[in-house]
Amino acid sequence: MRWQGGRRSGNIEDRRGMGAIGAGGIGIGGLVLAAIGYFVFGIDPSTTLGVVQQVTAPTEAVEGQRGTPDDLNARFVDVIETSTTDVWTPIFKAAGRTYDPPAAITLYSQATPTACGTGQSAMGPFYCPPDRKVYLDLAFWDELETRFGAGGEAARAYVIAHEIGHHVQNLTGEMEKAEAGGRRGAESGQVRLELQADCYAGVWAARAATVSGGEVALDPKDIEDGLRAASAVGDDTLQQQAQGRIVPDAFTHGTSAQRMRWFRAGVESGDPGDCNTFAADRL
Repeated sequence: MRWQGGRRSGNIEDRRGMGAIGAGGIGIGGLVLAAIGYFVFGIDPSTTLGVVQQVTAPTEAVEGQRGTPDDLNARFVDVIETSTTDVWTPIFKAAGRTYDPPAAITLYSQATPTACGTGQSAMGPFYCPPDRKVYLDLAFWDELETRFGAGGEAARAYVIAHEIGHHVQNLTGEMEKAEAGGRRGAESGQVRLELQADCYAGVWAARAATVSGGEVALDPKDIEDGLRAASAVGDDTLQQQAQGRIVPDAFTHGTSAQRMRWFRAGVESGDPGDCNTFAADRL
């Protein structure tokens, strides 16, 4: 994957090494619930944390160092986040709207306070709508490869673009559609929300090279790596690994086949208009 010469905006908040400063409002019970939800059922940690947050005190605000960290992994995150902004800005402009980037991608170690409760590395990357930040412990890259079998830069970029997809949904109001979905399991609003974020990640992959003049680009093998990552975190795959059986009523992200299908749809069309999972008869 090409990215080393990509533009960097410095929209990174670096809390690494700060530990769990200010954390504690959500409690250990909330952390356990969120971790179980993510690894066993694929539940978005922000969903679990949002519920737990309703019955716990808010966490103390904390601000890390903002800018452009120099280590390789942080530079990668910076370039990919900047690339997503370069992709979504003209898309929003064409629709007569203004794209506001996320408040930051916050890099942290182990645990950190968020507006959604305490974030913990075991949850994996997540987007918190109230503070409009993406939270990422870079140790997840090792987890992505060793636990989920989805290594490589393109797989990592897919994860970032997916979380940025949730930010796009927050801006457009599509998150409200998910909350009003009313259905459970494989056809729920939550599943449709996650599959749409996969499709939006595909839109980014399709357009990245054009908006960056080729400085950020994915080749066909990179797309396959992204598809592999999407497949690895399908609800059916995660459930089968964790409990030896599949429970469609507990789906929150979609099956491996569905996640690959919608990511591929975004890649092939490059058009977010083809990502309307809420109107799709077949997921």
